[in-house]
This record gives sequence, structure tokens and C-alpha cells, in this order.
Amino acid sequence: MKTRKKEVKKVKKAPAKRVKKCTVTKKQGRKSSKAHAQQILSRFNKQKTIRVFVAGGSRDGNNLHYRKEAFLLGRAIGKRDYQLAFGLSSRGIMGAVAQGVLDSWKQKDKKLPMPILGVTTEHYQKLYPDDVLLEGMMDVVVSHTLEERKQNLLSADFVVFAPGGLGTLDELVYDCIAMQDGLLEVKPFILFNVDGFFHHLLEYLKDINLKGFSDQMPFIVVDNVFEMEVAFAMISAYRTRIRDKKHAPRVVEKIIHELPYVIEQKRKHPSLSVSTLLRNKDQLFKRAGLRAKQALARKIETAYLNKEIQRMYDRLATTSRDTALVSHKLDVLKERMKNTGSENGFY
Repeated sequence: MKTRKKEVKKVKKAPAKRVKKCTVTKKQGRKSSKAHAQQILSRFNKQKTIRVFVAGGSRDGNNLHYRKEAFLLGRAIGKRDYQLAFGLSSRGIMGAVAQGVLDSWKQKDKKLPMPILGVTTEHYQKLYPDDVLLEGMMDVVVSHTLEERKQNLLSADFVVFAPGGLGTLDELVYDCIAMQDGLLEVKPFILFNVDGFFHHLLEYLKDINLKGFSDQMPFIVVDNVFEMEVAFAMISAYRTRIRDKKHAPRVVEKIIHELPYVIEQKRKHPSLSVSTLLRNKDQLFKRAGLRAKQALARKIETAYLNKEIQRMYDRLATTSRDTALVSHKLDVLKERMKNTGSENGFY
């Protein structure tokens, strides 16, 4: 019986060694906890690699394509040797992204540090005590409040919003408000618009902007992993200028406007790297004559407009489906009202 008790103790202690928590005791106080979190974040920053915060659902959703694309997104992050910061979940979209990063990391020939930083809260850990699939394979910062967790995650170089639910929406709105009010430095926000997932949200954000209730949000919208990889390459190429507070807003707008053109060029010339395509474009703007520059500017504008038109048609198709759904619901309600035996619908 004694041997058995010792074995149980060892099993209980093992996870605690892997997970680096931000715990607080009465002696340590709040400052000590934040210092420990900063110590982990500082170690990640010293690696001098780009860190991306991915916000997404803790559920898979009803469309399996979401999870498949999320896994490929993780692979793309790992392929570029980026660090992943996320809300620590082995479930749903977030779990698929993390698994994709791990899959890519394990295939590397060279030994690299674990590229995943999990940021959670004590409350969430208590809600999901069995969510330990990834905990032993990464650094974990356990924040004390949701606000502290958000701040730790937003220390990343840029943010990707993948399909998700209310938690993802909360993160997106919080980040937009922080950027709009100047509490967060301008950085790239990418919407991973898988199967038009963010169509309704984009329309809503445009609507409240047109009605004067908000600033225009500089979202980089991509529809698949291929476009995401091109966006990643552009962010890497402009990394220094993005980190400059003075130039960051203009650089993000530049990426948004030129991304469709670079995507087109990458499809036409798959053997050329995105950095080479960008260098060729920039050199043409610097050295070519006026007509050549104007022709290139027209190509960039045309590619941007074509992409927006394509998305608009996709939104119209979505709207048609929504209209059909609303019409069906209306018929159901009318039938239900008819069955009540009351014309005005009241009992």
C-alpha cells in the first residue's frame, strides 16, 4: 500500500512541473504574479520571432471544414517558425490550430524551442480540468482576470480571428475598442473568413462606421490558408515598419490594399517567394517611368476591386439563403398563429 501511495503522488506532481503558472499567494501579492507572467513573455520575446495571437472557438462548429482549415492555419504558423499565443484549449478550433503548430514543429529537422504560449485564467482551468492534452507541451501563463489574460495575449505582433462563438466575438470587439481608443498600438488584425464566416460581421462593422458610431477597422480579410500564407509573408516582410508606431497604420492599409494583387502574382508565379514579388513591385515603383508606375497602380487597384466584388457576390448568395430562411420561419410562425385560433396571435 505504501508503494502505491508514492506512485500516486508522483503522478499528481508531474503536470505541475510542465505548466508554468502565474500563481498568487498572500506574501507574493499581485505584482509578483504579473512579474512572473512578464518573465515568460520576455523569454518568448528574446527568441526574436514573430508571435501571432489566434482567437477562435473552443467548439468545432457544425461545419467540419472549419476545423480542417484551422489545423492548416496552425501548420502555416509552424511553417514560418512563428510563435502561437492562444487561450489554451485542446478542443474545437483553437485545439486544431495548436495541433497544427505542433505537427509542423515536430517535423522540423532543427531543434527549436516550443513555439506555443498558452494564456488562460484560474477560473477557466477549473471549468475544464481535463483539458491537459497540450499543457505539458508549452509554457502556460495563468492570469487572474479576463482583462489580464487579454493584455498578455495582445502582446503578440498581430492577431488572427478564426471562426468561433461569443468568446471570439468578445475578443474581437475588445481588441477593436482598444485600438480605436488608442489603448492598443495599431497592428494587423486578420479575419480568417472560412466559407464566408465573417460576412455578416463585416457588413455590420461597415454599417456602424457609415452611421458614424465607430472608426473604420483595418481588417485584413483572407478566405483560405493559401491567402493567409501570403498575408503572413507580407507581414514578415514589413515587420520592422509595422512595429514602428508612426508607420504601422499606413503599412497595415498598404497590406490590405496590395494583398489581392500579391495573391494573384503568387498564383501566376508559384516558384517565386512573396518577398521576391514584393521586391519586384517596389523596385518597379522606384525605377520605372510614369506610365509603368501608373499601369502597376491600376493592376493593384483592379485586383483589390475584383476581390471585393467577388466577396460582395458571395455575400449576396449568403443574403439569399438568409432571406429563404427568414421566409421559412415566417411561414412557420403564421402557421403557428393560425393554429392558435386567434387572428391577432394573442390568447
